[in-house]
Amino acid sequence: MKAAVLREVGKPLQIENISISKPGPHEVLIRTVAAGVCHSDLHFVEGSYPHPLPAVLGHESAGIVEQVGSEVRTVKPGDHVITCLSAFCGHCAHCVTGHMARCVSGDVRRAKGDEPRLGNGLNQFLNLSSFAEQMLIHEHACVAVRKDMPLDLAALIGCSVTTGVGAVVQTSSVRAGETVAIIGCGGVGLAAVNGAAIAGAGRIIAIDMQDSKLALAKAFGATDVINASEVDPVAAVIEMTKGGVQHSFEAIGLKKTTEQAFKMLARGGTANVIGMIPVGTMIELHGADFLGEKRIQGSLMGSNRFPVDMPRLVDFYMSGKLKLDEMISQRLKLEQVNEAFEELKRGELARSVIVFDS
Repeated sequence: MKAAVLREVGKPLQIENISISKPGPHEVLIRTVAAGVCHSDLHFVEGSYPHPLPAVLGHESAGIVEQVGSEVRTVKPGDHVITCLSAFCGHCAHCVTGHMARCVSGDVRRAKGDEPRLGNGLNQFLNLSSFAEQMLIHEHACVAVRKDMPLDLAALIGCSVTTGVGAVVQTSSVRAGETVAIIGCGGVGLAAVNGAAIAGAGRIIAIDMQDSKLALAKAFGATDVINASEVDPVAAVIEMTKGGVQHSFEAIGLKKTTEQAFKMLARGGTANVIGMIPVGTMIELHGADFLGEKRIQGSLMGSNRFPVDMPRLVDFYMSGKLKLDEMISQRLKLEQVNEAFEELKRGELARSVIVFDS
């Protein structure tokens, strides 16, 4: 099968023919239909986060089940599925207390000494490796969804939508009428804007440096927009809300914007860090602000329980509440994956999606 392989940090991905194993007892072989190109992939390409190389990248995907292992009970051949990088074991302390996204159990991977899932000496990326024509994954890294859902749109639910919407409704528990600010209007940020609208937030302030993305944010439900290249976003938010927002969401992964997310909070507010801040970066906050009961917290994949959440998000799309068509800026072939990464660096579009030949 064809796959996009990262062999060296900072270098373009290479399109190679590679081999893939057969499903083990709890594994699923999926024909990849679509894979979103996420900024998280770029972090690993650029070396901001380490990963064993060479590796097949990609982690935001949807496809059709081709084969299942002898013990698989959750999906069957022919099912349309969305994948999720936060594969869960189902029996660790995180899983049994309802925090499946935090699971780090090795039970969802092949044991040392077993034949690897990918051949050619390649490492699997984030339990998935979806920049390939097929994926071999644990059954707890995918969920079946209704077959009338377009799979190129369903792929977005696999990461950016689950992460953005989940940060709003699960991690920070935004309630109807509350005030929200989202910094960064890429795929995750736009999903957070949409999630805040679905949750009934009274005021949704979108912040970015690209007018094109701010226009998109309005279409996704933002009530106000701020171009951070023109004004101080913290001062603007505090002025607009007469004191700050109750929830802020940082969806870029930068020191400066993370500190801004905390500074624009009202007393008792919560800042949520969704973006992947580079390893080694330290965040500086004013200690006295904590006397106002302000909080800052991380959000991993939207604190998801994806076997339940993703089918619900599909239903939201099918009923017109969740906006996905507007999020896709371009559809590309696998051979164009490096073009998608170059666009990510420019930061002008929302989401590129690789669509595989059927």
